[in-house]
Amino acid sequence: MPKSRVRKKAVYTPPQKQKEVKVSPRWLAPVMVTSWILGVGWISTWYVWQDAPLLGTLQSWNLLIGFSLIIFGVILSTKWR
Repeated sequence: MPKSRVRKKAVYTPPQKQKEVKVSPRWLAPVMVTSWILGVGWISTWYVWQDAPLLGTLQSWNLLIGFSLIIFGVILSTKWR
């Protein structure tokens, strides 16, 4: 059986591309968690204490404010790496 020839050149291997690691800004996580806490706190405070000076005048808008804060936190959580 004949011997196979040995390659004279080394096989070319392209350099590996390094992926950039995406890092979220430092302010993102605290703002996200604070938004969740404020949203849940706003809604729960309104349910417990509906005669509060500011909360009583807003009526059902309190739900919109609370859920908006919670949704804002969820939107920020999609940007977190």
